[in-house]
Amino acid sequence: MSLNIDDSAVKRIDELREKQGNDALMLRITVEGGGCSGFQYKMGMDDAVKDDDQVFAEHVVTDIMTMAFLKGSTIKFKDEMVGSAFIIDNPNAKASCGCGESFAT
Repeated sequence: MSLNIDDSAVKRIDELREKQGNDALMLRITVEGGGCSGFQYKMGMDDAVKDDDQVFAEHVVTDIMTMAFLKGSTIKFKDEMVGSAFIIDNPNAKASCGCGESFAT
């Protein structure tokens, strides 16, 4: 299964690793039921890798169940005047809410 990690995401995760003094930190992405479109992304920094996890580019970790929703997605980091955030460009999402926090397949 593939998950593409954009250079912008790698750079931001490296900055967070340096700031927190923890080279093992990775962006953990999970998908949960909920949100206005049916499923929602949850993201946070984590330094633990579980038995059923998959690691991508040594910077992003996700579990097998979540990977079914993310297959072929690209993870980016956007830093704009209105805010900064990790963004998931998900080709599997058939619809999404206006804020981009939830999606439907």
